[in-house]
Order: sequence, then C-alpha cells, then structure tokens
Amino acid sequence: MVFPQKEIVEAIRARYPAGTRVALVSMIDPYSRLKPGDRGTVSHVDDTGTVFVDWDCGSGLGMVYSEDRIRILEGGEFL
Repeated sequence: MVFPQKEIVEAIRARYPAGTRVALVSMIDPYSRLKPGDRGTVSHVDDTGTVFVDWDCGSGLGMVYSEDRIRILEGGEFL
C-alpha cells in the first residue's frame, strides 16, 4: 500500500472534518454489507488518509484513500 503525502492527508482532513455527513458511492470490500447510498457521519481522518465513518447502519468502517468513494451530503442531498 502506498500512503498519501502529508499535504494530501491534510486536504482530506479539511474536506471531511468530524461531523460531516456523507454517503457511500463505492467501495472495494467484498465482505462489507455497506451499499451505495448508505449514509453516515465522519468521525476522523487518520494519518493514512482513511476517512472513518460512523455509518447509520451501525458499522464503523473507514473509507480508504484512492480505493473507496464517498460524497458529502448537504441538506440530505448529494452535492
């Protein structure tokens, strides 16, 4: 696994601060029960750029930089 540069991690943190509401677009995890459209709240971004989300369904799975995709929700709608 190649880790993103510090500047990229900081940009991810700025885009997805704790409390940001997001929806899953896609992910590469055949074992997860999450599906596109599932919603959750960002808890934090770690030093590898993984965005950890407290999913409304109860999962706490993180979204891996350059592998998984999420969208920011505003007023319950996709941006």
